[in-house]
Amino acid sequence: MASKHLQANDRLELMRLMVDAELQSLIDDEIENGAGEVARLCGEVLLAGGKRLRPLLILLAYEIAGGFDSEEVMPLALAFELIHTATLVHDDINDQASHRRGVETIHSKKGLAKGIIAGDWLFVHGFGLGGRYDEKIVRLMSKCCADIAISEFEQLDHILDLKTSPEDYLEIVRGKTAGPFASGCEAAGLIAGLSDVDAKKLGHFGMELGIAFQLVDDLLDLRGDSQMGKPRGADVLEGKMTLPLIHALTLSHGNARKRLSQIIENFCDDDFDELMRLLNRSESMHYAEILVSTHIERAISYLNDFSDSDAKQLMLQITDYVIERNR
Repeated sequence: MASKHLQANDRLELMRLMVDAELQSLIDDEIENGAGEVARLCGEVLLAGGKRLRPLLILLAYEIAGGFDSEEVMPLALAFELIHTATLVHDDINDQASHRRGVETIHSKKGLAKGIIAGDWLFVHGFGLGGRYDEKIVRLMSKCCADIAISEFEQLDHILDLKTSPEDYLEIVRGKTAGPFASGCEAAGLIAGLSDVDAKKLGHFGMELGIAFQLVDDLLDLRGDSQMGKPRGADVLEGKMTLPLIHALTLSHGNARKRLSQIIENFCDDDFDELMRLLNRSESMHYAEILVSTHIERAISYLNDFSDSDAKQLMLQITDYVIERNR
């Protein structure tokens, strides 16, 4: 069993390296064609690391759906990674972040205007790659990108909003984080020739996995994780209402809720230990962990209708990775 796990990790790593090589080639071609500084700066961010979960899931969804020519779906995989990186560049501007994955952010290095333009450049090239597919695929991508923007607006409206509900939170997550997972998997299934109904099963898998992924991110923000490349409590400092905070506010009463509200609204690192005590008192971290398991189980259930294959095992391996991030 351990050797199978190792083999799966090896194949996922080979796929990741293949995606990296394609991205490097794309940036090299753009520089050669005269894109200059914007391509170079975007390349530094794009190639700074990352697990490439979105393109890997797209490649695997295509394979599990019966696709056999990875070149047919690779442009879609690259498209989603470019669009994802574009959102990160713009998020870093909104969050005033100085570094991403150990690399200085573009706006920090070259100024706000160039940061905005660089994000636009990545987005345009991503959508250009996706635009070569059938209208149904382009519509999926278009809705996905629109939903990201809608969710970003909603998240800004809920900054330091102590009345934010779990439903508000999940609506934002579905659009901003989980939506690209879902749209990419569904589109890959369609490219491989699946019916709309069967392709949507892959989309549902991506949606559930994406929600679990974001919940784990929320937990890691509170526990601290060097691989995320940001200090613990960064989301709290930015006023983002993550699920553990929302749950604790819902269950806390009297002085405990008043103190929790004060900490959230005026957060500094000195308050971190007290914040964690309040979250643990309401078992809010444990609640989020239960939801991670629930959404992972739902994700796996959508794969049950697909025949066993290497691709299916690798997709299950990715669900394991999402869970293991939280351990």
